[in-house]
Amino acid sequence: MTCADVALSPQVAVGAGQPLVLMAGPCAVESFAQTHAVAAAMAALGLRVLRGGAFKPRTSPDSFQGLGEEGLRILRAVADEFGMLVVTEALGVAHVPLVAQYADIIQIGSRNMQHFPLLWAVGEVDKPVLLKRGFMSTVREWLLAAEHIARRGNERIVLCERGIRTFETATRNTLDVQAIALARAEGWPVVGDPSHAAGRADLVLPAALAAVAAGADGLLVEVHPRPAQALSDGAQSLPLEALPDFVAAVQRVAAAVGRAMPTLTPEAPA
Repeated sequence: MTCADVALSPQVAVGAGQPLVLMAGPCAVESFAQTHAVAAAMAALGLRVLRGGAFKPRTSPDSFQGLGEEGLRILRAVADEFGMLVVTEALGVAHVPLVAQYADIIQIGSRNMQHFPLLWAVGEVDKPVLLKRGFMSTVREWLLAAEHIARRGNERIVLCERGIRTFETATRNTLDVQAIALARAEGWPVVGDPSHAAGRADLVLPAALAAVAAGADGLLVEVHPRPAQALSDGAQSLPLEALPDFVAAVQRVAAAVGRAMPTLTPEAPA
């Protein structure tokens, strides 16, 4: 099956017939103050979807693992204040009910793209799912992972191309813009994640523009009030002061390829 458009809420949808959706926020929720500062900067630009990790699957067990449920509570409180939606990751089947309690969109991370019990679990929840491509997965495997979710009854699926592992070492991953075009040709809504693809803040904008030019229906971008002090992925996080120029550049490319980006007030209901 394929899903041309996916409603994230009554007011916000992702897909070929919809305006471009920009999801932004910190890689990891570190505190209320940090998350609130990011959301305030987003709200001033009319952005409506707040991302942030409460549970963090880190390569090293010594790295920051997230605040857990406290992080979820922070995301929900901040999002409600600014009239935003929340997208955050569920790491395992046991996390799904808890994450669904706080989040509007459940993210399946790259490492879990073929965690089939988790796919089945979110397939039985009435929440949109953001399915990231595995960093060593083919497009076919990615699309079939989406089918696992859909077969359990949940067809509100948005794919996310976040870069794949190649022989290149100059960047964290390689953004596969062809995969964005291909998945959209198959009828799926797709967002690009230039932050994880680039791994460097100075390359996030070029990667984002490439994703939009390739047909992405939205972007998932990491921003932080003080990237140098971030507990997770600071090197690829945009500083808050760069966000207005980032959004303006994305708007220009979106307009060039016939995609709008709505300007919405922070008071608009989610």
